[in-house]
Amino acid sequence: MKKIFALILTFALTLGTLGALTSCGGAKFDENKNISVVTREDGSGTKSAFMEIIGLKGKTDVSGVIVATGTAAVLQEVKGNPLAIGYDSLGYITDEVKVLKVDGVLPTLENIKNGSYKISRPLNVVYQESKAASEVNTAFLSFLQSSDAQTIISDNGYVSTKEGAVSYTVVPGLSGEIAISGSTSLKPLMEKLASEFEEMQSGVSVTVGGGGSGTGYNDAKNGVSDFGMISEAFNPSKADNCTYYEVAKDGIAVIVNKANTFDSISLEDLKNIYNVDAGDSAIKTWAGVSK
Repeated sequence: MKKIFALILTFALTLGTLGALTSCGGAKFDENKNISVVTREDGSGTKSAFMEIIGLKGKTDVSGVIVATGTAAVLQEVKGNPLAIGYDSLGYITDEVKVLKVDGVLPTLENIKNGSYKISRPLNVVYQESKAASEVNTAFLSFLQSSDAQTIISDNGYVSTKEGAVSYTVVPGLSGEIAISGSTSLKPLMEKLASEFEEMQSGVSVTVGGGGSGTGYNDAKNGVSDFGMISEAFNPSKADNCTYYEVAKDGIAVIVNKANTFDSISLEDLKNIYNVDAGDSAIKTWAGVSK
């Protein structure tokens, strides 16, 4: 009886092991399989900046691309897909994915600031000057330029570009509401900046919404929001009644699943993964990426 029980137990454990191996096998990295190309949705400032920087401005997506709406969705897709490659705002990256070097350079704050990491872009707010003239909005712009804001920017993985910043001076009795909307890449940082401003100016309420850079342009242009957030260089043709202020700079990190064995990628290979017109140069599998 004991022998029968032992055989049954061994059989069950074997099945469990096989099941576990099968399950793990679904999450293994195989460089001979097709790359799962992940991109942001049209209208995303991150996508616009990324495609322009790698020389693919205005190009349509490659066949079979996975479109992820928002920065969090990109992370989620890459985290769960061992064959995936994607890109995301450096300030939003978590240790659940792997960041690749591009042309041998990591997207560190120092490398973004000194220009050695090439895939970077400005994070801006756009606004109508007439709206910015209100006392509460003027105070908020002053805060964004302060040393208090620069500390928050640096502490959260973004690059401060404001030299010689001084502490913000609290305006006594200031009250009102500020509406901000747009880029989901700038949104996490802006929420922290807004929270600090509300603490300093307790009579002011700041609402920060998303929607992408397209929303940021449109809301600022149409007066829906006091400030629109965009994660690209300001394009006046998209909001011809607005101006802008650069809040910070941000690297766009190229990310892969943690099971991926690659640590770096060339800008040329990256382009040939995302280029719908790459032809014979198109890279379809991870085996085609230079090591």
